Amino acid sequence: MGNYRVCLCFIRRFKMSTDEPPSDVKEAFLKYANAAAANMTVEQFHSFLVEFQGDQTASMADAQRIVEQVLQRRHHVISKLTKHSLNLDDFYYYLFSMDLNPPVSDQVHQDMRAPLSHYYIYTSHNTYLTGNQLSSDSSDVPIINALKSGVRVVELDLWPNSEEDDIDVLHGRTLTTPVEFVRCLKSIKENAFIASPYPVIITLEDHLTPDLQAKAAENIKETFGDMLFFPEAEYLQEFPSPEELKYRIIISTKPPKEYLRSKNVKGENSSSEDETDDEDGVDTSESESSESDDSDYESYATGVSEYKRLIAIHAGKPKGGLKEALKVGADKARRLSLSEKALKKATKSHGMDVIRFTQKNMLRIYPKGTRVNSSNYNPMSAWLHGAQMVAFNMQGYGKSLSLMYGMFRSNGGCGYVKKPDFLLTVDPHGKVFDPNAKLPVKKTLKVKVYMGVGWNLDFESTHFHLYSPPDFYARIGIAGAPDDAIIKRTEIKEETWSPVWNEEFTYPLTIPELALLRIEVYSYNISDKDVFGGQNCLPVPEVKAGIHAVPLFDRKGSKYSSVKLLLRFEFS
Repeated sequence: MGNYRVCLCFIRRFKMSTDEPPSDVKEAFLKYANAAAANMTVEQFHSFLVEFQGDQTASMADAQRIVEQVLQRRHHVISKLTKHSLNLDDFYYYLFSMDLNPPVSDQVHQDMRAPLSHYYIYTSHNTYLTGNQLSSDSSDVPIINALKSGVRVVELDLWPNSEEDDIDVLHGRTLTTPVEFVRCLKSIKENAFIASPYPVIITLEDHLTPDLQAKAAENIKETFGDMLFFPEAEYLQEFPSPEELKYRIIISTKPPKEYLRSKNVKGENSSSEDETDDEDGVDTSESESSESDDSDYESYATGVSEYKRLIAIHAGKPKGGLKEALKVGADKARRLSLSEKALKKATKSHGMDVIRFTQKNMLRIYPKGTRVNSSNYNPMSAWLHGAQMVAFNMQGYGKSLSLMYGMFRSNGGCGYVKKPDFLLTVDPHGKVFDPNAKLPVKKTLKVKVYMGVGWNLDFESTHFHLYSPPDFYARIGIAGAPDDAIIKRTEIKEETWSPVWNEEFTYPLTIPELALLRIEVYSYNISDKDVFGGQNCLPVPEVKAGIHAVPLFDRKGSKYSSVKLLLRFEFS
């Protein structure tokens, strides 16, 4: 029984529910188990894995290992002399075990030998900021955290320090405090490959004099040495693959020749990427500005040439508007940056050109400059148009960031996710995918929400309601192509810490390859805002069929110790 004091005058008592297996779990157990002995042998459990859970790769050895693990954990002893088997409670325990029965794979399984432009890459924006875009501290700590979470693209804004004899990293023309460039480089080197062996790309927004560009080149080479990827030619015709670039650091910025000559680099001649969008929808900024006559630019010094040689992924845009910027050159692969606002404009008028561009070149999207609180935008349109680097502020939290986390749980969380084939192919008539075309349903996902557990272990008894247990409901939705996006919700289960819903929802998907399953739980509050009880986001192409426990996370993306939902996934 749980006790809640009401109005300080009497005690209201609520029965704490026991977590009994749902009927589907009991039926599955009885279907595969030895009914007479009420147990499931290793052979029977293997049949369950292959037939019911749809795991065609499961071997008898896998089944044996799982059964032994469950028995070891639940009963602490395994006799080598007896045949191992699971009873119903053991089987139920297995279904809730995150490591033995995960809803998505934690292994890299995609082909990593295609050019970099064929992958979505986990990308951060102004990675060095600890908080908002205007007055927070710059530090290497958020860089370390981003890399440890699997981020593969780190952005650094480079400015001369106050003495103009060294390089600082900060958000220019704001009140953000600086951090030394060298310190950031060392932290990148030490943490680059903890979460993933695949390459880390450093995008530089450079506001440096030629002397300091030469110094930056020196710092980069001294820090990374042989880890640094040097292109053999000035321009790459095609980007190498993530497999070829394992454990390598890649520099991406605008070649130094194209920077405006200016004695006052912090003055009017330099502008940050967030500042403006020109009328064609391509951002005019220091790092992406158009070329002018050579007389306007600083001539090469040896050091600046060395700096240019380090750039493997060239940024910048040619003269002219958006149409010109999206032209695909036969001789060089490059990177173009657009703000979220410019992307919206571009996709409205040149959607298929954007997709064609991204088949060979890199497209980086970044948050509009008004997002001073480090919020983010919906990444779906960028992904649907093939943009590889959808740059996000990693400092905050919210729906958009949860979608980013969901997408990059794909492919073992390695930070590189292969783009769907339809974004990479050209039909016999030379046409690419039309993102505005009406598409038929390609796959249907069924989600059955059985129950939730663990809130009583992770929260205080008064967290959701002062005088009674929570009134939980779940919202299960799809984020993805516009025609696929939908949210459905369960009934409210009143006054229980262990809600049992047993509700099933169906999701028809036209582009299942880009669908993300959003899961949220709230406790209903009649007089105020409903109280958040956890969330998760799973990439639909990676979701395993069958019954699985899905862990829930707090708003900032940290996993709760005990809170899980038991769900069943079916595809047709």
